[in-house]
Amino acid sequence: MLPFKTLIKIDRSSTEAVFKQIASELVLLIQKGMLSPGMELPSARVLATVLGVHRKTIMAAYNDLIAEDWIISQERKGYRVSESLPILKPRTYGNKVRSSYTAKSQILFDKLEHVPLLTKASSNCKVTINDGFPDVNIFPFNEYKRLLSQQTLKKASRSWNLDGSQFFKKVLTSFLNETRGLNIEDENLMVTRGAQMAIYIASSLIIKPGDKVLVTAPSYFLANAIFRQLGAQLITVPVDNDGADVDAIEDVLVNNHIKLLYIIPHHHHPTTVTLSSARRAKLLELIKRHKLSVIEDDYDYDFQYQYSPYVPLASGAHHGRIIYIGSLTKVLGSNFRLGYMISTPDFLHSAIKLKTLIDLRSDVLMEEIIAMLIQSGEFSRFITKANKLYGHRCNYAADLISAELNHVVEFIKPQGGMALWLKFNENYQLANVINKSAALGLQFSGRTYPKGQDLSYDAVRFGFASLNEQEIDFAVDALKRSTLRK
Repeated sequence: MLPFKTLIKIDRSSTEAVFKQIASELVLLIQKGMLSPGMELPSARVLATVLGVHRKTIMAAYNDLIAEDWIISQERKGYRVSESLPILKPRTYGNKVRSSYTAKSQILFDKLEHVPLLTKASSNCKVTINDGFPDVNIFPFNEYKRLLSQQTLKKASRSWNLDGSQFFKKVLTSFLNETRGLNIEDENLMVTRGAQMAIYIASSLIIKPGDKVLVTAPSYFLANAIFRQLGAQLITVPVDNDGADVDAIEDVLVNNHIKLLYIIPHHHHPTTVTLSSARRAKLLELIKRHKLSVIEDDYDYDFQYQYSPYVPLASGAHHGRIIYIGSLTKVLGSNFRLGYMISTPDFLHSAIKLKTLIDLRSDVLMEEIIAMLIQSGEFSRFITKANKLYGHRCNYAADLISAELNHVVEFIKPQGGMALWLKFNENYQLANVINKSAALGLQFSGRTYPKGQDLSYDAVRFGFASLNEQEIDFAVDALKRSTLRK
């Protein structure tokens, strides 16, 4: 209930009757939008008690408002603001009051022009192509619900602090050591709400305005937006079929003071390529020689369809210079915001301090349920199941696109991950294809990559993991129809 005692002002010295004053104040609250159409009003008895007046005074005010069509009375349902408010009459209740939030802000603020907005689904959208997200429908919800019920009934959770559940950290540390060869302790791991938060926190501790940050061209656009927000100057190196050009990285390091290298060696975003073993070895040598600070973003390590994955750069000898960032959201689905950062204890100590400024408490209940899924083996079984399904969808989408769109796009089927990198033939403009596809019910929800500064061609990520065969069929058919000559 609204704080009517402070919102409704009664002037006991006024010659106007108290019930009239109350009625006027209630109308003003309706006009300001604080009492919206259909909203339930307190009973006459309750409001009388709050305002310190007789119940009959409130009844008289309500009756006045009913007569003016401001409120309605329903048997057994009490009083509600009318759905059809009357046209304002200036007699008793004054002039109409506009909301304070209808005009443009008078506050000077950063409009964040460098941060792109993600596309929202339109009303006629039938299938959405995303950047590469998991299929939330295959998550083991029954087991999750069972564990949720079990944990909810407990009187107290396991030990936790500002860094979340210690039980979860212990289990996740063991899982990462077993799957990625990292050889870390609990104190080397910090839990975040997704990898995006981890990138932001780590970058904020390192970058100062004017610093040079080395990224690939193209690169993960939201990471670039973070670096620009922090005032960094971006230096770029190209990407080819073997990943980031490490020779170009060496040239940049010789001629520039680079504060930070941001790199995605495994299923590079957006191009999906994987950094070769030879380039990995040379990059590790460069990191040590130039004492380079590195953020290694390994957002979908767990999805590999053709070969055994390379272990992360962070598993090699780097003397604590690589901050390793990953995400469980790519496994569990967007319903679960769980990421992590791996670094030295002193760096994480400051990272936890910064995290408390934007997120004071972790979701300990969710963390401990996921920990139990990992500990029981259910998590690994789910990854195996997802890999089989996503591998099939990768092959299905790749084969269909090759058959139906070979004259429009070219791509290399990735070793893993959740998306294909489609490069458009110069005869087909990406903007036109996307507009025509939208009219057919196909929408791209992530960022598109038009020909320009970073690319010599138009491209888009075709996220296949969240789509079933029928949806892939629809998407490819819509793209094909969008590229037909009239």
